[in-house]
Amino acid sequence: MARVWLCAGGAGCLLIFLVLHSHLSGSPVLRDFVFQISWRTEDILYKLDVGWPRHSEYFTGATFCVAVDSLNGLVYVAQRGDHIQKVLVFTEDGYFLRAWNHTVDTPHGMFAASTPQEQVWITDVGSGSFGHTVKKYDSFGDLVQVLGTPGQRGTGLNPLQFDNPAELYVEDTGDIYIVDGDGGLNNRLIKLSQDLEVLWLRGERGMGPAKFHVPHSVTMDSYGRVWVADRGNKRVQAFEKDTGAWLGAWDDCFTEEGPSSIRFTLDGQHAVVAQLNLSRLLFLAAPPVGGIGSCVVRRSIQLADQVSPHLLDVSGRTGAIYVAEIGAKQVQKYVPLKSYFPSFHF
Repeated sequence: MARVWLCAGGAGCLLIFLVLHSHLSGSPVLRDFVFQISWRTEDILYKLDVGWPRHSEYFTGATFCVAVDSLNGLVYVAQRGDHIQKVLVFTEDGYFLRAWNHTVDTPHGMFAASTPQEQVWITDVGSGSFGHTVKKYDSFGDLVQVLGTPGQRGTGLNPLQFDNPAELYVEDTGDIYIVDGDGGLNNRLIKLSQDLEVLWLRGERGMGPAKFHVPHSVTMDSYGRVWVADRGNKRVQAFEKDTGAWLGAWDDCFTEEGPSSIRFTLDGQHAVVAQLNLSRLLFLAAPPVGGIGSCVVRRSIQLADQVSPHLLDVSGRTGAIYVAEIGAKQVQKYVPLKSYFPSFHF
């Protein structure tokens, strides 16, 4: 019995030491340790990569969005602030490559198309001459294309106009899905062809099917269903990609706060949702084939207070999840695990 108490006392002393060490020196050891302890009663899905990026001092503003070019192994981060580089480019291994600030006013959402041309799309909600647009850049920041009427809010489709476009998703075919309405005039989902023809439009301000209140994030699953984080209505809505037909909604997982971002894991088993003000990531059971089923929370990651995860992206090569955190002014990387505590056993 004495030996048991001695072991318990030693473990307690070790934990106290880690707490003090982390508090005084900013060591990442405790952050990693506490994250793992929070999963003790269930299988670990992801582990925080405390070494990404290798030099975090490049984060100098509020990090609003992140996008992964899986084909070329690049991670793009867009941040806001005065007199700073708005776009940072890292490798998936965490090495900083370059930064650029050309014609980017107030970035909100971002998408990196995994093509040999390395296309980077940014939604700009600024009030300047390039605001209220969706812009395409090459990987070095040269402006390739502008969608919308620069500097003007609007609701029109011909010519195309936006008001605070939140995020977009680009298919391999080149078709584009845009959620337009992070506050302002519009609450809609627009599908454009690669030739920028409007294929269909869904939405207006409201709470009913196919209506939105602050559509904030858009993605697609492997079955061709388009998913929108309908933040103001505290739900996720699904649409058929070819016709825009409404397929249903998940509204029973978000009683406290609506989703600010949605993506699917590489293995297709989960939808990952960020909740900004709760500083929380949810892992929802992926929808079944032939229907969307019901919303089921399988796992969650509770982040520190005021971390404020805004938008996230998933690597199509490694399955890693990158989370842009406004409050913490950083992007964090979570890597998938197949086993719990590979080096330690309790």
